[in-house]
Amino acid sequence: MNSESEMPSPQPKPSDRSEDQFWSAVVTRDSARDGEFVFAVSTTGVYCRPSCPARRPRRENVQFFSRPEQAERAGYRACLRCRPKSLSGNSQSDWVKEICRYIEQHLDEPITLQGLGKAFHQSPFHLQRRFKAVVGITPREYADSCRLRLLKRNLQAGDNVTRAMYDAGYGSSSRLYERTASQLGMTPDKYRRGAIAAAIRYTCADSPLGRMLVAATERGICAIQFAESDEELLEGLKHEFPFAQRKPDDGGLKSWVSALLSQMCGREGHASLPLDIRATAFQRRVWTYLQSIPFGATRSYSQVAKAIGQPSATRAVARACATNRIAVAIPCHRVVREDGSMGGYRWGMERKKTLLELEHASAGD
Repeated sequence: MNSESEMPSPQPKPSDRSEDQFWSAVVTRDSARDGEFVFAVSTTGVYCRPSCPARRPRRENVQFFSRPEQAERAGYRACLRCRPKSLSGNSQSDWVKEICRYIEQHLDEPITLQGLGKAFHQSPFHLQRRFKAVVGITPREYADSCRLRLLKRNLQAGDNVTRAMYDAGYGSSSRLYERTASQLGMTPDKYRRGAIAAAIRYTCADSPLGRMLVAATERGICAIQFAESDEELLEGLKHEFPFAQRKPDDGGLKSWVSALLSQMCGREGHASLPLDIRATAFQRRVWTYLQSIPFGATRSYSQVAKAIGQPSATRAVARACATNRIAVAIPCHRVVREDGSMGGYRWGMERKKTLLELEHASAGD
């Protein structure tokens, strides 16, 4: 038998020129080349996609393969960080999907071609051309459509226009109407008036901070407010949800009120309380981090910004704290200034001071 006929066919080896191009894509973390090839590192036994954020290896330790299966047959395993096998095989489509996810997570920041080009290692011109070829619209138009979708959802839930605008990622009202009126077919206020009213249950109770209102939709708690009187609380709820169907429900919300009062006094947590949070991706990152701050501890606005991976967004963090409508359950009172002073608080400085004193006293027991 001819022994040569039993030998497996060798995999085609990339030319030296192709390898130089592949290596250049690896060095620049060119996400546009994801799906075209993978590179394997002999010192780690791992193969990656070109845009993998891991530290770049030495060139002499790198081998290139056209498909992940070829790298695995050579004894390499897939990188757990960049997950090169998760690509569909259509590199153009996968690349555009990554841009879409990036835009959706940064709606409350200016979306510019220069910023996207830097994030995805592409010239602004080529990025826009390739994005539009797949999606049919520009990245800016895609961001506008995402903001509009959030705006409509918030208006339908009964939010006032200002609240819905900021929660959807619009930076100001100066151009909100001209950008959305044609898409909604009417002004945002008229759209809200015609929307189906949301049903909101509420109850009022005494608390260490004065009278407290707890309101909830069918999804969970949507507002926790403090004031001197029930009349003031009900007026505040009406301002937050002017077109919602507001109905008192003392019995149905009793257990949630008890849990919140226990939390304020340091007796037990409130992690199991369901919350109906409507927020931008940035707000959600801030509020989620706030819920991780230990009872009795505080963080500065800059520390929060660094913790969520956006160290320059200190002012945006402060704005997210100021727009938090679910007090205590989302503990924005635990965020203070860099020098340790109180900073602002939506429900008044005295209430913030009282909350922190209660928590410090309980944590010290």
